[in-house]
Amino acid sequence: MISVGIDVSKGKSTICILKPYGEVLQSAVDIEHTESDLFELVTKIKKFSEEVKVVMEATGAYHMPILMYLNNQGIFVSVVNPLVMKKYGAKNLRKGKTDKLDAIKIAKYGLDNWFELKEYKCEEFKYKELKILGRQYAHYIGMRVESKQTMSKMLDYTMPGIKKLLSNNSHNPTRDKLNDFVECFWHFDNITKYSEEEFVDVYIKWAKEKRYHQSAAKARKIHAVAIDGISTLSSTNNSTKLLVEESVRVLREIDQTLLKILTQMKEIAKTLKEYDVVRDMGGVGEVLAVRLIAEIGDINKFHSKKALIAYAGIDAQPYQSGQFTGERRRISKRGSSVLRKTGYEVMAALKTVKPKEDSAYKYILKKEYEGKPKKVAKIAGLNKFLRIYYARVKEVCM
Repeated sequence: MISVGIDVSKGKSTICILKPYGEVLQSAVDIEHTESDLFELVTKIKKFSEEVKVVMEATGAYHMPILMYLNNQGIFVSVVNPLVMKKYGAKNLRKGKTDKLDAIKIAKYGLDNWFELKEYKCEEFKYKELKILGRQYAHYIGMRVESKQTMSKMLDYTMPGIKKLLSNNSHNPTRDKLNDFVECFWHFDNITKYSEEEFVDVYIKWAKEKRYHQSAAKARKIHAVAIDGISTLSSTNNSTKLLVEESVRVLREIDQTLLKILTQMKEIAKTLKEYDVVRDMGGVGEVLAVRLIAEIGDINKFHSKKALIAYAGIDAQPYQSGQFTGERRRISKRGSSVLRKTGYEVMAALKTVKPKEDSAYKYILKKEYEGKPKKVAKIAGLNKFLRIYYARVKEVCM
Protein backbone atom coordinates (compact mmCIF):
# COMPACT_ATOMS: atom_id res chain seq x y z
CA MET A 1 0.00 0.00 0.00
CA ILE A 2 2.06 2.89 -1.36
CA SER A 3 0.70 6.37 -2.14
CA VAL A 4 2.48 8.68 -4.57
CA GLY A 5 1.37 12.27 -4.10
CA ILE A 6 2.02 14.65 -7.00
CA ASP A 7 1.62 18.41 -6.68
CA VAL A 8 1.45 19.62 -10.28
CA SER A 9 2.78 22.95 -11.49
CA LYS A 10 3.40 24.35 -14.95
CA GLY A 11 6.18 22.29 -16.50
CA LYS A 12 7.18 20.54 -13.27
CA SER A 13 5.76 18.56 -10.37
CA THR A 14 6.67 17.80 -6.78
CA ILE A 15 6.62 14.10 -5.84
CA CYS A 16 6.26 12.50 -2.40
CA ILE A 17 5.95 8.72 -1.78
CA LEU A 18 4.48 7.46 1.52
CA LYS A 19 3.46 4.21 3.18
CA PRO A 20 1.00 3.86 6.07
CA TYR A 21 2.00 5.12 9.57
CA GLY A 22 4.10 7.94 8.11
CA GLU A 23 6.84 5.83 6.53
CA VAL A 24 8.57 7.95 3.89
CA LEU A 25 9.85 6.14 0.79
CA GLN A 26 10.64 9.33 -1.10
CA SER A 27 10.73 12.77 0.48
CA ALA A 28 9.26 15.62 -1.56
CA VAL A 29 11.35 16.31 -4.64
CA ASP A 30 10.79 18.22 -7.89
CA ILE A 31 10.77 16.59 -11.34
CA GLU A 32 10.40 18.15 -14.77
CA HIS A 33 7.70 17.11 -17.23
CA THR A 34 10.28 15.57 -19.54
CA GLU A 35 10.65 12.08 -20.95
CA SER A 36 13.77 11.34 -18.89
CA ASP A 37 12.36 12.49 -15.52
CA LEU A 38 9.00 10.76 -16.01
CA PHE A 39 10.71 7.54 -17.14
CA GLU A 40 12.78 7.62 -13.96
CA LEU A 41 9.61 8.06 -11.88
CA VAL A 42 7.86 5.16 -13.64
CA THR A 43 10.91 2.94 -13.12
CA LYS A 44 10.92 3.74 -9.40
CA ILE A 45 7.17 3.03 -9.08
CA LYS A 46 7.41 -0.31 -10.90
CA LYS A 47 10.20 -1.50 -8.59
CA PHE A 48 7.85 -1.52 -5.60
CA SER A 49 6.46 -4.96 -4.78
CA GLU A 50 3.31 -3.54 -3.15
CA GLU A 51 0.27 -1.95 -4.77
CA VAL A 52 0.95 1.64 -5.81
CA LYS A 53 -1.59 4.39 -6.43
CA VAL A 54 -0.69 7.83 -7.78
CA VAL A 55 -2.81 10.79 -6.64
CA MET A 56 -2.85 14.29 -8.13
CA GLU A 57 -5.15 17.30 -8.29
CA ALA A 58 -6.90 18.40 -11.47
CA THR A 59 -5.07 21.52 -12.66
CA GLY A 60 -6.55 22.35 -16.05
CA ALA A 61 -4.00 21.42 -18.71
CA TYR A 62 -0.90 21.36 -16.49
CA HIS A 63 -1.42 17.85 -15.13
CA MET A 64 -2.16 16.28 -18.52
CA PRO A 65 1.43 15.45 -19.63
CA ILE A 66 2.29 13.50 -16.46
CA LEU A 67 -1.20 11.97 -16.28
CA MET A 68 -1.08 10.68 -19.86
CA TYR A 69 2.46 9.35 -19.48
CA LEU A 70 1.68 7.42 -16.29
CA ASN A 71 -1.63 6.17 -17.68
CA ASN A 72 0.06 4.86 -20.82
CA GLN A 73 2.52 2.98 -18.60
CA GLY A 74 -0.36 1.14 -16.91
CA ILE A 75 0.01 2.89 -13.55
CA PHE A 76 -3.06 3.57 -11.38
CA VAL A 77 -3.67 7.33 -11.34
CA SER A 78 -6.47 9.09 -9.46
CA VAL A 79 -7.28 12.72 -10.29
CA VAL A 80 -8.91 14.49 -7.34
CA ASN A 81 -11.07 17.61 -7.40
CA PRO A 82 -9.05 20.55 -5.92
CA LEU A 83 -11.99 21.51 -3.69
CA VAL A 84 -11.98 18.04 -2.11
CA MET A 85 -8.24 18.32 -1.46
CA LYS A 86 -8.63 21.81 -0.02
CA LYS A 87 -11.25 20.60 2.45
CA TYR A 88 -9.05 17.63 3.35
CA GLY A 89 -6.15 19.96 4.20
CA ALA A 90 -8.37 22.38 6.14
CA LYS A 91 -8.45 20.06 9.17
CA ASN A 92 -4.82 20.86 10.00
CA LEU A 93 -4.32 23.43 12.75
CA ARG A 94 -1.08 24.81 11.35
CA LYS A 95 -1.43 26.50 8.01
CA GLY A 96 1.25 26.68 5.37
CA LYS A 97 1.54 26.21 1.64
CA THR A 98 4.52 25.08 -0.38
CA ASP A 99 4.80 22.61 -3.22
CA LYS A 100 6.52 20.11 -0.91
CA LEU A 101 3.82 20.41 1.78
CA ASP A 102 1.12 20.00 -0.87
CA ALA A 103 2.78 16.86 -2.26
CA ILE A 104 2.90 15.36 1.25
CA LYS A 105 -0.75 16.29 1.83
CA ILE A 106 -1.82 14.66 -1.45
CA ALA A 107 0.14 11.47 -0.61
CA LYS A 108 -1.53 11.34 2.82
CA TYR A 109 -4.93 11.82 1.19
CA GLY A 110 -4.22 8.77 -0.97
CA LEU A 111 -3.53 6.63 2.09
CA ASP A 112 -6.52 7.92 4.08
CA ASN A 113 -8.90 7.38 1.15
CA TRP A 114 -7.21 4.34 -0.39
CA PHE A 115 -10.36 2.32 -1.09
CA GLU A 116 -12.36 5.31 -2.39
CA LEU A 117 -9.78 6.36 -4.99
CA LYS A 118 -11.07 6.04 -8.57
CA GLU A 119 -8.73 5.33 -11.42
CA TYR A 120 -8.67 7.92 -14.18
CA LYS A 121 -9.87 6.50 -17.49
CA CYS A 122 -8.51 8.23 -20.57
CA GLU A 123 -11.38 9.27 -22.77
CA GLU A 124 -11.33 8.46 -26.46
CA PHE A 125 -9.20 10.99 -28.32
CA LYS A 126 -12.22 12.31 -30.23
CA TYR A 127 -13.95 13.36 -27.01
CA LYS A 128 -10.81 15.05 -25.76
CA GLU A 129 -10.36 16.95 -29.03
CA LEU A 130 -14.04 17.94 -29.01
CA LYS A 131 -13.81 19.27 -25.46
CA ILE A 132 -10.78 21.41 -26.27
CA LEU A 133 -12.56 22.78 -29.34
CA GLY A 134 -15.73 23.35 -27.30
CA ARG A 135 -13.89 25.30 -24.61
CA GLN A 136 -12.18 27.43 -27.25
CA TYR A 137 -15.56 28.01 -28.90
CA ALA A 138 -16.95 29.23 -25.58
CA HIS A 139 -13.89 31.48 -25.15
CA TYR A 140 -14.39 33.11 -28.55
CA ILE A 141 -18.11 33.50 -27.90
CA GLY A 142 -17.14 35.58 -24.85
CA MET A 143 -14.78 37.62 -27.02
CA ARG A 144 -17.57 38.11 -29.56
CA VAL A 145 -19.90 39.47 -26.89
CA GLU A 146 -17.21 41.95 -25.77
CA SER A 147 -16.51 42.96 -29.37
CA LYS A 148 -20.23 43.46 -30.00
CA GLN A 149 -20.41 45.73 -26.97
CA THR A 150 -17.38 47.69 -28.14
CA MET A 151 -18.88 48.24 -31.59
CA SER A 152 -22.22 49.15 -30.02
CA LYS A 153 -20.53 51.88 -27.95
CA MET A 154 -18.79 53.28 -31.02
CA LEU A 155 -22.09 53.35 -32.92
CA ASP A 156 -23.67 55.28 -30.05
CA TYR A 157 -21.07 57.95 -30.80
CA THR A 158 -21.31 57.93 -34.59
CA MET A 159 -24.74 56.47 -35.52
CA PRO A 160 -27.08 56.38 -32.50
CA GLY A 161 -30.24 54.36 -33.18
CA ILE A 162 -28.92 52.51 -36.24
CA LYS A 163 -28.78 49.10 -34.49
CA LYS A 164 -32.57 48.93 -34.18
CA LEU A 165 -33.01 49.24 -37.94
CA LEU A 166 -30.44 46.64 -39.02
CA SER A 167 -31.09 43.43 -37.13
CA ASN A 168 -29.34 40.27 -38.30
CA ASN A 169 -31.59 37.33 -39.21
CA SER A 170 -28.92 35.15 -40.82
CA HIS A 171 -27.77 31.92 -39.13
CA ASN A 172 -24.44 32.24 -40.94
CA PRO A 173 -21.97 33.88 -38.50
CA THR A 174 -19.98 35.36 -41.39
CA ARG A 175 -23.02 37.34 -42.63
CA ASP A 176 -23.96 40.24 -40.37
CA LYS A 177 -26.02 43.02 -41.93
CA LEU A 178 -25.10 45.61 -39.29
CA ASN A 179 -21.39 44.87 -39.70
CA ASP A 180 -21.55 45.13 -43.46
CA PHE A 181 -23.54 48.38 -43.31
CA VAL A 182 -21.27 50.02 -40.74
CA GLU A 183 -18.21 49.04 -42.77
CA CYS A 184 -19.59 51.08 -45.69
CA PHE A 185 -21.50 53.86 -43.88
CA TRP A 186 -19.54 54.27 -40.63
CA HIS A 187 -20.96 57.73 -39.74
CA PHE A 188 -24.28 59.55 -40.19
CA ASP A 189 -22.44 62.15 -42.28
CA ASN A 190 -21.88 59.43 -44.91
CA ILE A 191 -25.67 59.09 -45.15
CA THR A 192 -26.83 62.71 -44.84
CA LYS A 193 -24.55 63.83 -47.65
CA TYR A 194 -27.13 62.20 -49.95
CA SER A 195 -30.70 63.33 -50.46
CA GLU A 196 -33.36 60.81 -49.50
CA GLU A 197 -33.89 59.52 -53.02
CA GLU A 198 -30.14 59.41 -53.70
CA PHE A 199 -29.56 57.38 -50.54
CA VAL A 200 -32.37 54.98 -51.50
CA ASP A 201 -30.54 54.28 -54.77
CA VAL A 202 -27.18 53.90 -52.95
CA TYR A 203 -28.70 51.61 -50.32
CA ILE A 204 -30.45 49.36 -52.86
CA LYS A 205 -27.23 49.05 -54.83
CA TRP A 206 -25.34 48.17 -51.63
CA ALA A 207 -27.98 45.62 -50.57
CA LYS A 208 -27.92 43.98 -54.00
CA GLU A 209 -24.12 43.73 -53.90
CA LYS A 210 -24.17 42.21 -50.38
CA ARG A 211 -27.21 40.01 -51.19
CA TYR A 212 -29.54 41.53 -48.60
CA HIS A 213 -33.21 42.46 -49.03
CA GLN A 214 -33.43 45.56 -51.24
CA SER A 215 -35.97 47.65 -49.33
CA ALA A 216 -36.54 51.27 -50.28
CA ALA A 217 -38.70 51.73 -47.16
CA LYS A 218 -35.81 50.59 -44.93
CA ALA A 219 -33.48 53.01 -46.71
CA ARG A 220 -35.86 55.92 -46.04
CA LYS A 221 -36.08 55.00 -42.35
CA ILE A 222 -32.28 54.91 -42.07
CA HIS A 223 -32.01 58.29 -43.81
CA ALA A 224 -34.61 59.80 -41.48
CA VAL A 225 -32.74 58.51 -38.39
CA ALA A 226 -29.48 59.93 -39.78
CA ILE A 227 -31.07 63.36 -40.37
CA ASP A 228 -32.49 63.52 -36.82
CA GLY A 229 -29.57 61.78 -35.10
CA ILE A 230 -26.84 63.58 -33.16
CA SER A 231 -23.34 62.19 -33.59
CA THR A 232 -20.98 63.03 -30.73
CA LEU A 233 -17.80 62.22 -32.67
CA SER A 234 -16.91 64.10 -35.84
CA SER A 235 -16.51 62.26 -39.13
CA THR A 236 -13.51 64.49 -39.93
CA ASN A 237 -11.61 62.97 -37.04
CA ASN A 238 -9.38 60.20 -38.37
CA SER A 239 -9.50 58.27 -35.10
CA THR A 240 -13.30 57.95 -35.35
CA LYS A 241 -13.17 56.07 -38.64
CA LEU A 242 -10.24 53.98 -37.38
CA LEU A 243 -12.06 52.84 -34.22
CA VAL A 244 -15.32 52.00 -35.99
CA GLU A 245 -13.60 50.09 -38.79
CA GLU A 246 -11.37 48.19 -36.33
CA SER A 247 -14.37 47.15 -34.22
CA VAL A 248 -16.01 45.75 -37.37
CA ARG A 249 -12.80 44.00 -38.45
CA VAL A 250 -12.24 42.37 -35.04
CA LEU A 251 -15.83 41.16 -34.89
CA ARG A 252 -15.56 39.71 -38.39
CA GLU A 253 -12.31 37.90 -37.52
CA ILE A 254 -13.91 36.36 -34.44
CA ASP A 255 -16.92 35.23 -36.50
CA GLN A 256 -14.59 33.54 -38.98
CA THR A 257 -12.76 31.78 -36.14
CA LEU A 258 -16.02 30.59 -34.60
CA LEU A 259 -17.16 29.21 -37.95
CA LYS A 260 -13.90 27.26 -38.41
CA ILE A 261 -14.04 25.80 -34.88
CA LEU A 262 -17.70 24.87 -35.21
CA THR A 263 -17.12 23.22 -38.59
CA GLN A 264 -14.35 21.09 -37.11
CA MET A 265 -16.53 20.17 -34.12
CA LYS A 266 -19.34 19.04 -36.43
CA GLU A 267 -17.00 16.83 -38.45
CA ILE A 268 -15.79 15.06 -35.30
CA ALA A 269 -19.20 14.82 -33.60
CA LYS A 270 -20.85 13.25 -36.64
CA THR A 271 -18.50 10.26 -36.36
CA LEU A 272 -19.69 9.47 -32.81
CA LYS A 273 -22.45 6.97 -32.04
CA GLU A 274 -24.53 9.36 -29.96
CA TYR A 275 -24.66 12.24 -32.46
CA ASP A 276 -27.95 11.26 -34.12
CA VAL A 277 -29.55 10.51 -30.72
CA VAL A 278 -28.58 13.91 -29.30
CA ARG A 279 -29.52 15.70 -32.52
CA ASP A 280 -33.05 14.25 -32.34
CA MET A 281 -33.68 15.52 -28.79
CA GLY A 282 -36.08 18.42 -28.34
CA GLY A 283 -34.52 21.90 -28.42
CA VAL A 284 -31.19 20.59 -29.73
CA GLY A 285 -30.14 21.93 -33.10
CA GLU A 286 -27.01 21.16 -35.08
CA VAL A 287 -24.87 23.63 -33.13
CA LEU A 288 -26.16 22.79 -29.65
CA ALA A 289 -25.79 19.06 -30.33
CA VAL A 290 -22.04 19.27 -30.92
CA ARG A 291 -21.57 21.67 -28.00
CA LEU A 292 -23.40 19.30 -25.65
CA ILE A 293 -21.40 16.28 -26.76
CA ALA A 294 -18.15 18.25 -26.55
CA GLU A 295 -18.76 19.31 -22.95
CA ILE A 296 -20.27 16.08 -21.61
CA GLY A 297 -17.83 13.81 -23.42
CA ASP A 298 -17.94 10.03 -23.01
CA ILE A 299 -21.15 9.20 -21.15
CA ASN A 300 -19.54 6.08 -19.68
CA LYS A 301 -17.38 8.17 -17.36
CA PHE A 302 -20.53 8.99 -15.35
CA HIS A 303 -21.66 6.17 -13.06
CA SER A 304 -25.25 7.46 -12.91
CA LYS A 305 -27.64 10.20 -13.99
CA LYS A 306 -26.97 12.02 -10.73
CA ALA A 307 -23.25 12.16 -11.55
CA LEU A 308 -24.02 13.92 -14.84
CA ILE A 309 -26.32 16.39 -13.09
CA ALA A 310 -23.63 17.04 -10.46
CA TYR A 311 -21.10 17.61 -13.26
CA ALA A 312 -23.42 20.30 -14.64
CA GLY A 313 -23.57 21.89 -11.19
CA ILE A 314 -27.37 21.93 -11.03
CA ASP A 315 -27.73 19.49 -8.12
CA ALA A 316 -29.44 20.94 -5.04
CA GLN A 317 -28.06 19.29 -1.91
CA PRO A 318 -30.58 18.28 0.80
CA TYR A 319 -30.51 20.13 4.11
CA GLN A 320 -32.19 18.63 7.16
CA SER A 321 -31.53 18.97 10.87
CA GLY A 322 -33.84 17.74 13.64
CA GLN A 323 -37.38 18.82 12.85
CA PHE A 324 -36.24 21.24 10.15
CA THR A 325 -36.12 20.28 6.48
CA GLY A 326 -34.89 22.89 3.99
CA GLU A 327 -37.31 23.47 1.13
CA ARG A 328 -35.71 26.43 -0.68
CA ARG A 329 -32.37 25.05 -1.86
CA ARG A 330 -30.04 26.49 -4.45
CA ILE A 331 -28.13 24.61 -7.13
CA SER A 332 -24.51 23.93 -6.21
CA LYS A 333 -22.89 25.52 -9.32
CA ARG A 334 -19.92 23.24 -8.61
CA GLY A 335 -19.47 21.84 -12.06
CA SER A 336 -19.09 22.85 -15.67
CA SER A 337 -20.37 26.38 -16.22
CA VAL A 338 -20.09 25.77 -19.99
CA LEU A 339 -22.49 22.82 -19.74
CA ARG A 340 -24.92 24.85 -17.62
CA LYS A 341 -24.93 27.68 -20.17
CA THR A 342 -25.32 25.30 -23.12
CA GLY A 343 -28.10 23.42 -21.33
CA TYR A 344 -29.88 26.68 -20.54
CA GLU A 345 -29.75 27.58 -24.24
CA VAL A 346 -31.41 24.24 -25.00
CA MET A 347 -34.18 25.04 -22.50
CA ALA A 348 -34.65 28.49 -24.06
CA ALA A 349 -34.91 26.81 -27.48
CA LEU A 350 -37.56 24.44 -26.10
CA LYS A 351 -39.60 27.40 -24.90
CA THR A 352 -39.34 28.94 -28.37
CA VAL A 353 -40.11 25.80 -30.38
CA LYS A 354 -42.77 24.48 -27.92
CA PRO A 355 -42.64 20.74 -28.75
CA LYS A 356 -45.81 19.54 -27.00
CA GLU A 357 -44.70 15.92 -26.66
CA ASP A 358 -41.23 16.67 -25.26
CA SER A 359 -40.85 15.56 -21.63
CA ALA A 360 -38.42 18.32 -20.62
CA TYR A 361 -40.68 21.01 -22.13
CA LYS A 362 -43.74 19.63 -20.33
CA TYR A 363 -41.77 19.58 -17.08
CA ILE A 364 -40.87 23.27 -17.53
CA LEU A 365 -44.55 24.11 -18.05
CA LYS A 366 -45.46 22.06 -14.97
CA LYS A 367 -43.02 24.00 -12.79
CA GLU A 368 -44.22 27.33 -14.18
CA TYR A 369 -47.81 26.28 -13.45
CA GLU A 370 -46.74 25.54 -9.86
CA GLY A 371 -45.64 29.17 -9.57
CA LYS A 372 -41.89 28.70 -9.98
CA PRO A 373 -39.94 31.59 -11.57
CA LYS A 374 -39.13 31.04 -15.24
CA LYS A 375 -35.39 30.61 -14.65
CA VAL A 376 -36.01 28.08 -11.88
CA ALA A 377 -38.40 26.20 -14.15
CA LYS A 378 -35.78 26.09 -16.92
CA ILE A 379 -33.14 24.70 -14.53
CA ALA A 380 -35.62 22.06 -13.41
CA GLY A 381 -36.24 21.27 -17.08
CA LEU A 382 -32.48 20.99 -17.65
CA ASN A 383 -32.30 18.49 -14.81
CA LYS A 384 -34.97 16.42 -16.53
CA PHE A 385 -33.27 16.85 -19.91
CA LEU A 386 -29.90 15.58 -18.64
CA ARG A 387 -31.53 12.50 -17.14
CA ILE A 388 -33.11 11.73 -20.52
CA TYR A 389 -29.80 12.48 -22.26
CA TYR A 390 -27.98 10.02 -19.99
CA ALA A 391 -30.50 7.24 -20.58
CA ARG A 392 -30.67 7.61 -24.36
CA VAL A 393 -26.96 8.05 -24.98
CA LYS A 394 -26.07 5.23 -22.59
CA GLU A 395 -28.14 2.85 -24.75
CA VAL A 396 -26.01 3.44 -27.84
CA CYS A 397 -22.63 3.85 -26.09
CA MET A 398 -22.54 0.77 -23.86
